Amino acid sequence: MDIISRQRVFEGELIRFKHDAASTHCEMTCSVFMPPQASADTPVPTLYWLSGLTCNDQNFAQKAGAFRAAVDMNIAIVMPDTSPRGDNVPDDDEGSYDFGLGAGFYVDATRPPFNQHYRMYSYIVDELPALIEHSFDVTSVKSISGHSMGGHGALIIGLKNPQHYRAMSSFSPVCHPSDCPWGKKAFALYLGDDAGAWEAYDATLLIAKAQSVRPIKIDQGSADEFLAEQLKPDALLKAAHQQDVSLQYGLHTGYDHSYYFISSFIDDHIAFHAEHLHDR
Repeated sequence: MDIISRQRVFEGELIRFKHDAASTHCEMTCSVFMPPQASADTPVPTLYWLSGLTCNDQNFAQKAGAFRAAVDMNIAIVMPDTSPRGDNVPDDDEGSYDFGLGAGFYVDATRPPFNQHYRMYSYIVDELPALIEHSFDVTSVKSISGHSMGGHGALIIGLKNPQHYRAMSSFSPVCHPSDCPWGKKAFALYLGDDAGAWEAYDATLLIAKAQSVRPIKIDQGSADEFLAEQLKPDALLKAAHQQDVSLQYGLHTGYDHSYYFISSFIDDHIAFHAEHLHDR
């Protein structure tokens, strides 16, 4: 682990670092916020934040305004990058924003040439927590949240690993990627044409078959330009209702897809996670 920078924030510390990742076969960058209460004698639980398309590890740290609440709730926040990066990492041939660099979709790719590096699911679920729990004053108690593509990642990771995460939350998540343009493009190129492989990374399809579901909180803006075509929360809500899964869903009039929306309600999400992270 090589430290890139350290910033003092609300008496806590924001630490940005890079490391060689075995799962993605490249150097990965990550940011971690540690509240001032954290120490070797009193380690704290962790919230993992997954960002959306075109973002990296810094967007949430700079724009969300989450650190005061994290200090108040005594929670560390881990903010990984959204994809592998580097000169040898393949990108979208057309240079579009919705696939390739900055758009890993939190899957383990199986289709060449992406299968060597684009293994963000394994990186987030296995490799990164092991590194964080070894290197920082945190416990193994964690939950997960995210926005847009990252909201999709938070939901599928939480649904697939209820033994690892106390709760999951999302802002404006891609709820049914198997049935939207962003998801269809990414899944076809990362996973091929196997419908079963797609189902393993689709929150709507996963929740329809889930045996155990941790608490879920979702917030969505009514003025989100991607709501109808890309995000499709109604599909997830219908599947959850049919499976008798209870989740908190808020539709907020006039809010869009931006960090203005996230910063308006991030304190609610931090409090939601704190309730479950500190519940013994």
